[in-house]
Formats: sequence, C-alpha cells, structure tokens
Amino acid sequence: MKFSWKTLLLWSLPFFVIVFFIWQGFVMPTTNVNSNIANSRMTYGRFLEYIDMGWIKKVDIYDNGHTAIIEAIGPELGNRTQKIRVELPTGSPDLITKLRRAQIDINAHPNKSINPLWNLVNNLFFPILLLGGLAFLFRRSNSAGSGPGQAMSFGKSKALFQMEAKTGIIFDDVAGVDEAKEEFKEVVTFLKQPDSFTAVGAKIPKGVLLVGPPGTGKTLLAKAIAGEANVPFFSISGSEFVEMFVGVGASRVRDLFKKAKENAPCIVFIDEIDAVGRQRGTGIGGGNDEREQTLNQLLTEMDGFEGNTGVIVIAATNRADILDAALLRPGRFDRQVTVDVPDLNGRLAILKVHAKNKKMDNNVSIQTIARRTPGFSGADLANLLNEAAILTARKRKQAISISELDASIDRIIAGMEGTPLVNGKSKRLIAYHEVGHALIGTLLNYHDPVQKVTLIPRGQAKGLTWFTPEDDQTLISKAQILSRIMATLGGRAAEEVIFGNTEVTTGASNDLQKVTSMARQMVTRFGMSTIGPLSLESEESSPFLGRSLNNNSEYSDEIAKKIDKQVQNIVCECHNKVIKIIKDNRILIDKLVDILIEQETIDRYMLEKTISEYTVVPVKNTYIQQL
Repeated sequence: MKFSWKTLLLWSLPFFVIVFFIWQGFVMPTTNVNSNIANSRMTYGRFLEYIDMGWIKKVDIYDNGHTAIIEAIGPELGNRTQKIRVELPTGSPDLITKLRRAQIDINAHPNKSINPLWNLVNNLFFPILLLGGLAFLFRRSNSAGSGPGQAMSFGKSKALFQMEAKTGIIFDDVAGVDEAKEEFKEVVTFLKQPDSFTAVGAKIPKGVLLVGPPGTGKTLLAKAIAGEANVPFFSISGSEFVEMFVGVGASRVRDLFKKAKENAPCIVFIDEIDAVGRQRGTGIGGGNDEREQTLNQLLTEMDGFEGNTGVIVIAATNRADILDAALLRPGRFDRQVTVDVPDLNGRLAILKVHAKNKKMDNNVSIQTIARRTPGFSGADLANLLNEAAILTARKRKQAISISELDASIDRIIAGMEGTPLVNGKSKRLIAYHEVGHALIGTLLNYHDPVQKVTLIPRGQAKGLTWFTPEDDQTLISKAQILSRIMATLGGRAAEEVIFGNTEVTTGASNDLQKVTSMARQMVTRFGMSTIGPLSLESEESSPFLGRSLNNNSEYSDEIAKKIDKQVQNIVCECHNKVIKIIKDNRILIDKLVDILIEQETIDRYMLEKTISEYTVVPVKNTYIQQL
C-alpha cells in the first residue's frame, strides 16, 4: 500500500480519539491540589479533635473548601510534622472561626484558571479532527481504487482492467482446441479490422460462451484473446457480482458495462458465469433474490434498450445446462463454442506445447503418451508432465524418461503408489484376480488391448490391470460393451475357479457395480435387449433438486420386472462364458500368475507372448448374438 500523509491521518484517527476522551475525563478537571496531596488521610471529626488539642499548625484549603491539607504534630504522629488530607463537609462556616481562635495559619488556594485559547482548542479541535477523519474515510470509500478504505464501495465493479492485456499467452500457446481457436481468431480480426466485416453488413458479435468440462482450456483461451486483440480487456469472476447486500450485484454490473462502453471496443471476460446466470424462478425457494436481480441487469446491459455497441462479452462455464434461456439467446451470446476433452491429435499437440520447457529423454515418444491418456484434459496433461518432472528431479536424473511418465500416469489415474505386497496367500489371490481381467480382455476380439498388469498397490486398489484403447471411441458397439462386461467379471471368475466359491473375496465389489451399470444401460438407454429399441430412462435431471431426487419411473411395474430380468440374464450369461474361458486356460493362468508374482508387473508384450505360447487364436464372440 502506498504511504502518504492521508494514510497516516486515517490510521492515526483512533489514537487521537482515545487521547481526546482520556483528556476530557481525567486531565481537564484536575486542579493544582494534586501537587500537595498527602499520602495519609484523616476524618473530619478527628481533625476537630486535633484542633482542640492544639496539634494543628497550618491548614491549606483547596477545591473551593472541599479539601484541606493540614500540617499536624503530636505524640500520635511521632512528634514529627506530617501532611494529612482531610475531606471537608459542605456547609461548615464555623470551621474558619474555630481555626482563627486557635491561631492556626490558614491559606486558601483557588483553582487555576484555564487559558480561554485552550478552552477553544479543547471544545473545537478534537471534534473537528474527528469529523474530518470520518469525512476522509467516506470519501475514500466512495472512490474506485482499492485499499482499506473500500468498506463502503460495494457497488463498484471489481473487474481487473488492462488497457493492453499482456498476458504472455497467444493463440500459438493454446493447443488441442483448434475449432474454438478459429472462432476467436475471427473475433480478434473483427476487433482489429472491423471495416472488412461492416462493408458487407456484418455486425460484431455481442457475446461468445465457452462451454466445456473443467480443465479444457476455457480461461486459457480468454487469456490468448486478450494477448492477441490489443484492445482494453476486463476480466471478472461471476461470483464477484453477488453479495449479501441488496442491489450490490446489479450495481456492479452497471458499473462494469459503463466502464466498458467508455473504452469500447473492448472485451469483457466473465469466468464461471453460472454463479450469476443460473435459471430464474427455479428450485424450491423460488426466485426473487439478489442473484436474480443481478442476472436481470446483466441481460439488460448485454442487449437491452440501449445496447452495448463495441463491447464483446466472453463467458466461460462448465454447467451450461443450468444457464437461463434468456442469456443464451442470439443477441446476447450469439455463439456457443464447445471446448471439449481433446482427441488423440489434440492431446499430442498439447503435450508438445507443455514439453517445450522440459528436458525429455530421446527415447520418449509423445505419441505413445498421447495414446495412453484418453479422456485427459489439457490441465491433466500439463499436470502429468509436471508430475513426471518432479519425479525425475527426485530421482536425480537429468531428463524425463518413459518410466517417470508411466508412473505419473498411474498416479493421476489410480493414486499414489503403496507398499508392495508380501508374498503369501493374499498376494497370490490378487494376482489371480488381475490375471483374470487381463486374460479375458486379451482373448476377446472386441476388447481394448492390455497395457500392463501390476501387483503394486495404488490408492485403494491392491492390484491393477490397465487397458489402452487403440483410438478415441465416440461410438461403442454392443459387442464392445459385452466384452467390457466379461473382462470386468474376469477377476471374480478367476477367484471362483481357482479358490472356490467359499474363498471369494470382496475385491470384486467395484467390478460388480460397473457390470450392473453397463448391463442396465444396455437395456434402458441403448435398446440392446429383447425388450426392444426403447429408451426407458432419461438422461435429463434437475440440478436444483439434486441428481437423484427426480428419477421418476416412466414405465410400468411389468416393464420394470422385464428390465431387471434382462439385466440379470446379460450378467449371468457373460459370467458363465468367462467361467468357461478361465477353466479352458487354467494352465496359462497359473503360468501368468507365477510370472506376475515374480516380477510384480507384466507389460503388454510379455503378456501377449506368454498367451501366444498356449493359445492359437483369440476366443470368438459367437455368444454375443445369443444375448
């Protein structure tokens, strides 16, 4: 915070107030009696007895006859002269006469008079100082700047303003979202060369909404736009509009667009707009709240009676399903750009961008890493390379190798590496379980290939089997779903065949949940059953009532029984087929388990080599047509 005399005055105000009240309460009423006050005191009756005995030598009267300091000497005082304080009662006119008869020295001390100038200072200076400090505080509170004086500036916009936003990020630094980049390159060109568009009657878009899962690069795109456009740039979060005070959010919206119009053409970026743009009048509580008024003001500013010519609003959200319909219409957000999880080529481009400043071993293939990370967002890939770099530094290596990248992928997906299992029954049971997954997944034609099988614990899992798809799958066939169900049941089936039904463990609980979910979706959503091509369960849900509170059945009880029967048939048929495959390949399973226990990890090449020694061709999926 910048230091100035105004700041010093502001922080010194409480000190002056305290001094003022102390002075008023203690200092000003005090008279000169304080300089002669004795330590000992005497009652008025005892004082009169001392007069009669002739022990009083001198009396000094203070405070308009209310206090007396006497000089007394006598046997009770050790025959030494002592000063004693006596509080005199009000209305004792005979005291002076009695003192004169006893020939005692009397001296009256009037109160010291206060300088009139000091009275003026006392009555005016401190109140003026107090009022001046308060006025200065409120003046700073109403200013647009930041600092400790912002206690009352609720209605001012908190947007970060940059005349020339130098974020250090341009479009070349953003990879994996080529379609979104093309949309925004057009917006930037419009800002730089508007004549080429207006010549054919085109109008500048008023708003662009970025929609996509977390970590896909929505905010990064906004920074790239700011770095490329070279126009004034306002950035603010949606949560900064809403406060507990009525009217604050709407006031901040007005203030933001007022500043934006003064600097048009410009860009306003609102991150996480769902915090303020949620649907109005929804939910149990109804709607006339502060957030709703803020949204109404935002709608008016974007495309109301006056309009916002020259102001482009860019917003980002990962919850477009809850945004108000009036906010999404053309004229407010003219374009909706989807920033989705990158595909294989997108992941490859993102990895190349983040690998520029990292030392990679010559044997590392970025293509292989991109294939091993389906479903990773841009933030996940950046975190992956950073974790690999940290692990490389921990091992005191000079460059990132494939082993560090593999370990980082495993850690991001499954969690931290645990302590290896000790040889024993538990380790052998887990080995059979994981080999069951790997064997079924390898023998089936329609299943993704196995990346590796390991007994090294990660997270809650005591062992893991990794499958890597050959390409990004947007559409999945019935044969692929059934193959995944069978591979998921492979672990449980191996336990039943090798150890018997009485020794089956709880390790397959998560597998059974996945199997049941896949089978039910086949029946109720994908129409892959004898019930027919019907969608019996809707994907729509109300985010305001909770994801599970509005799952009302749209079918009869008879259909519900058929659904349960079909799910049971699919799972049982797959389970029986897996049991048969396990029994037919018992020797192969024992061989793979021995290798896995010895090495703790089997990669794809070792697995396929061992399986090829005992089998001729993969198992055919002839059972699929029977389900």
